[in-house]
Amino acid sequence: MNSTSQHTTLQAPDAARSFYRSLFLDKIPLLDVRAPIEFVKGAFPLASNLPLLDDDERRRVGTTYKQTGQQAAIELGHRLVCGEIKEQRVAAWKQWQQANPQGWLYCFRGGLRSQIAQQWLADAGVHIPRVPGGYKALRQFLTETIDEVSETRHFVVVAGPTGSGKTALLRSLTASADLEGLAGHRGSAFGSQLGGQPEQINFENALAIRFLQLAALDAGVWYLEDESKAIGSLSVPHPLYEAMRRSPLALIRAPLEIRTNTILNDYIRENLREFQELDPALGFTRFSQYLQGSLARIQRRLGGDRYQEIAGDMQEALRIQADSGDTDAHAVWIVKLLQHYYDPMYAYQLSKRQVSVSFEGSGEEFLAWAQVPATA
Repeated sequence: MNSTSQHTTLQAPDAARSFYRSLFLDKIPLLDVRAPIEFVKGAFPLASNLPLLDDDERRRVGTTYKQTGQQAAIELGHRLVCGEIKEQRVAAWKQWQQANPQGWLYCFRGGLRSQIAQQWLADAGVHIPRVPGGYKALRQFLTETIDEVSETRHFVVVAGPTGSGKTALLRSLTASADLEGLAGHRGSAFGSQLGGQPEQINFENALAIRFLQLAALDAGVWYLEDESKAIGSLSVPHPLYEAMRRSPLALIRAPLEIRTNTILNDYIRENLREFQELDPALGFTRFSQYLQGSLARIQRRLGGDRYQEIAGDMQEALRIQADSGDTDAHAVWIVKLLQHYYDPMYAYQLSKRQVSVSFEGSGEEFLAWAQVPATA
């Protein structure tokens, strides 16, 4: 994307949408000069936050604006950010622009703050284009993208019992969106990840950008994993969730032994490795707390006797693992949890779906089916 060929004012809605689309598809770096508190609440994947006003300065300027008007607020802002503070912020922007010469600048609405930052940079001999409409316009464009995709695109929802490897299958397909990956959660009681989850807005922004990428591929069918309304603490956008509930299913079948091994690898061995990489001294202790805490969250649904039985099996598996490093004993409680909790819940939820089934078979068969060209 050549920034010199773009104007910082776009009149036609179609021209604006095309420009916003190219910003995200071309992975253009973005300089966000909003206050840190605004950035934390919602931002874009390739945005860097180097604010014109810090949180306290923004609060004081905002109070002045409400009490005595815009001109007084502007004057206060210039008094707060002057001298050495101004020099430091301009220097940081210059350094960012030198590292990102194709970058664009924005504030919340593409108004006063980004205009001031752009002018200060120009005074320092640095020219950077400003995104028309700022963060608000970009956010609206991405929200509308999710709405439009939900109404117009053809989805196939990949379903199957826990441990059938749906996420790995999706990641093998070009025309897929990994909702759990974007949400930073595996979508079950044991699904929390060490990195935590993004803000809801950031999840939606990343999802919309993924949809823009898929649209650019011009694939006829897009594949998504079957999800509930919530993925951890985040929510699947309502229009998309409704579209997924209407979409045909691809049902993955896998033997209990394979599913048990998948969970053993993903939730036990891989999770332990991540805990130990983060904290070699306390990694196993925190991993154990994660497993037992995850099980405790579904205690009521399991029932008292079943919970006590599975909790005992888990504690024994952790004891064996601590003594010898052997993880195989975890298969005992994993099988019980699949048979008595996840499988009945999956069967019940599947029985409630009033949609067609486009495919049913193993993971290997699914990949062969999904990657056959539509014209074949």
